[in-house]
Amino acid sequence: MRPFLRKQFATARLETIIAAFILASYHALTMKLKLLLVLSLAVSAYAQTVATPKEVDAVYPAAHDLYVDMHQNPELSTHETQTASKLAARLRSLGYEVTEKIGGTGVVAILKNGAGPTVMLRTELDALPVEEKTGLPYASKVHAKDDGGRDVPVMHACGHDLHMAALAGTAAIMAHSKENWHGTLMLIGQPAEETVGGAKGMIDDGLFTRFPKPSVGVALHVGNNLPAGQVGITPGIYNTNSDSLRITIYGKGGHGSQPHTTIDPIVIAARTILALQTIASREVKPGEMVVVTVGYIRAGTKNNIIPDQAELGLTVRSYKADVRKQALAAIARITKAEAIAAGAPKEPLIEHPEGTDSVYNDPALAQRLRAPLEAALGKENVITTEPIAPSEDYSAFIQAGVPSLYFSLGGADPQKFAETKGVEGALPSNHSPYFAPDVDPALRAAIKAEVAVLRNLLNSSAQ
Repeated sequence: MRPFLRKQFATARLETIIAAFILASYHALTMKLKLLLVLSLAVSAYAQTVATPKEVDAVYPAAHDLYVDMHQNPELSTHETQTASKLAARLRSLGYEVTEKIGGTGVVAILKNGAGPTVMLRTELDALPVEEKTGLPYASKVHAKDDGGRDVPVMHACGHDLHMAALAGTAAIMAHSKENWHGTLMLIGQPAEETVGGAKGMIDDGLFTRFPKPSVGVALHVGNNLPAGQVGITPGIYNTNSDSLRITIYGKGGHGSQPHTTIDPIVIAARTILALQTIASREVKPGEMVVVTVGYIRAGTKNNIIPDQAELGLTVRSYKADVRKQALAAIARITKAEAIAAGAPKEPLIEHPEGTDSVYNDPALAQRLRAPLEAALGKENVITTEPIAPSEDYSAFIQAGVPSLYFSLGGADPQKFAETKGVEGALPSNHSPYFAPDVDPALRAAIKAEVAVLRNLLNSSAQ
């Protein structure tokens, strides 16, 4: 090739390389701009779901007042008449269409805001037969008759008072910001959660036939396993199957000084209690979760009288259906065998008054709602948590076809939580007479979290 041609070829090749480089750089810059635009739109979408400080501050005083009122005036399961009435009145004043006495004392509040999905937010109404020992200025001093006619103290020892207050605050923000969402918001005040029958009662009373069936559901639960200000998400299995058993062991009564003339049901009960603990240690495969707890034993009236019968109250917890079936079968087998071994006059009576399935969090929904929760509370305050042992009957809504996210709300004083290094059991647990969430940060976080997930689910721009 001649020198001048060689020079022209080299120049043309260099120009081609430069042009290609410029074009590649242009495409790379365009892609970056597009990515930044997408990220910006995503951030903007999630920002729209976040309740502003002004919104939260506007509803917080009324929500806190409701919390104090509910805490001071708790009601037992299936008897939540005043509780339901107060919540219904609050929601009705915000413009919700409210229906009461669903499944007993249940409340349903509907707010329609154009076309879109129906999203359910649920709170519980009931309290527990626990004597409060928190020392709070608004501590419960309530006593009431339980279903057995006994006089018992009553306390919101499980945080349902805070759940109701959060729902009321969230309901107010949603009612006052209808420009930020569309669809139908369905708020549920459910009775009898503590006796795991209220959800089924509402469903049986037409919850999903008399009212729109939700396309998705949301609920939360406060506890001292996280510091106030944080929430926990557990994809998949959230908690346990729960079964309550009542076992009556029959014997032959007589004088305490002549046990040889009797068949002592208390001794049979004692042997049964110890033998039942071998179900977890020797029958269920190591690594599988099962709990068999005898919560009470009732027998006898006097120290020198051997009674005719003894009654045991059990709670049984498990994650898997096959383990649940195995444990219940083992309880029946062991209980009957101990009675036979003692020569009991008849087979024990095993009753199953309560039971509920585990709550299952839809994994895709859990993944979707993580981002709006992080936007509302901060990424560091939204953590992934392990399944828990306590149970609850929200599972009935899921079994009825409502995919859901049931997440954990921190209730512990952050300083005390840090001092105890989050050691399980170091702070009062739910159902303890000393349980009380750190209200101000916990209630504010609950309202922010609920508004964020509801606006996300009721806002197509956030999908």
